[in-house]
Amino acid sequence: MSKLLIVGTVAFDAIETPFGKTDKILGGAGTYIGLAASQFGINSNIVSVVGGDFPEDYLEMLQDKNIETTGIEIVKEGKTFFWSGKYHNDLNSRDTLETQLNVLAEFNPIVPEDYKDAEVVMLGNLHPSVQMSVIEQMSTKPKLIVLDTMNFWMDNTLEDLLEVISKVDVITINDEEARQLSNEYSLVKAAQKIHEMGPKYVVIKKGEHGALLFNDENVFFAPALPLEDVYDPTGAGDTFAGGFVGYLSQTKDFSFENMKNAIIHGSNLASFCVEKFGTERMENLTKKEVYTRLQQFKELTQFDIELS
Repeated sequence: MSKLLIVGTVAFDAIETPFGKTDKILGGAGTYIGLAASQFGINSNIVSVVGGDFPEDYLEMLQDKNIETTGIEIVKEGKTFFWSGKYHNDLNSRDTLETQLNVLAEFNPIVPEDYKDAEVVMLGNLHPSVQMSVIEQMSTKPKLIVLDTMNFWMDNTLEDLLEVISKVDVITINDEEARQLSNEYSLVKAAQKIHEMGPKYVVIKKGEHGALLFNDENVFFAPALPLEDVYDPTGAGDTFAGGFVGYLSQTKDFSFENMKNAIIHGSNLASFCVEKFGTERMENLTKKEVYTRLQQFKELTQFDIELS
């Protein structure tokens, strides 16, 4: 069975949207990626760090979904990373109210021995030096390394970030970040420039407007499913990434054609994530629900047209 190594935060979030607010709940990029990838029946392990305040129940929930937690360091005297944010009415923009790095400030990732040969590595949004450290700890070259990053690292650690980008096969960023990284407004030109930095594949996320996949001259677009209710967009991008790498880990096919399918699977799972606050929807998602919505994606995107 394929091994997927996930690197990312396991954290607490407090979220406010026009539809309600939460106290501290489970969050973090690593958590969302792991929950999405668990839908594909693969072995995965999250490399992260939490404090002594992190509930054992959360770790058990991850383990129950076949997500190994031996890579999660527990600093008993420390506190878990905490983020609090408030979303505007359009749910596309938000204000960060509070960020407490806590144990994440001194995080030194340690890849478990039995995952140093993982075929697929998902580098969640973290400091580029942490991401590079994980790449350097791998005993065999992964068949696929996927990187997620954000404009904060472009603003503050661009040199380190470019070094990591040169080592990966796929990068996933949103449209604003793609434009910043490439200094190009056209997303086609932006993808070309980012491709020259190292990645064979560039995935540009456009939120409620879907996602684009670029590989040399090939381009694929996947729409986002129009949803009746969106309560909390937190973690949707990480859920997309988890579905993307989970499907690729399961199928072991890293061609452009199969990455199209991976994009659809990622978009499908992200559509569930936003329907409840935090990880609640992803924790209780059934195979039947996933399959039914995949059928909706198929109907949304398939059509017959006669070309004369």
